[in-house]
Amino acid sequence: MARRKKLKTTMSEKKIREMIFEAGELCLEKKALDVVLLDLRKISQMTDYFLITSGYTDIHVRSVSEHVEEQLRERHGIKPWHIEGLENGRWVLLDYVDFVIHIFQPEARAFYQLEKLWIDAVRHEIGSGEEEGAAAQGSEAG
Repeated sequence: MARRKKLKTTMSEKKIREMIFEAGELCLEKKALDVVLLDLRKISQMTDYFLITSGYTDIHVRSVSEHVEEQLRERHGIKPWHIEGLENGRWVLLDYVDFVIHIFQPEARAFYQLEKLWIDAVRHEIGSGEEEGAAAQGSEAG
């Protein structure tokens, strides 16, 4: 499988961080489970962030992904560069180039173990209260 070279976008690092944390909150609005942000900037050229979460069923996974996609489009005027898995709802991937959102059913998340695959990434638990400080910290560094 060929590695994808990261596409260029015009968004600032601060804007990217704001949107990815907002996407995490949007997942929580739809009762998504275990929302985790992985900061990949120092370990991958593919994308800057992964947002990983779970939904209870295929319908829930699709509902979360559609809500996030719709709200980011309405609020920020952005659309995913690519969407995968919306048909079956087992694992939906929303690729915004600078960040990728993975919404799994729990069994698929346990099988693919993206958090373990990217163990060297800086990890933030969305909904734990740490995201506000992490977003501010990232904007100071960026």
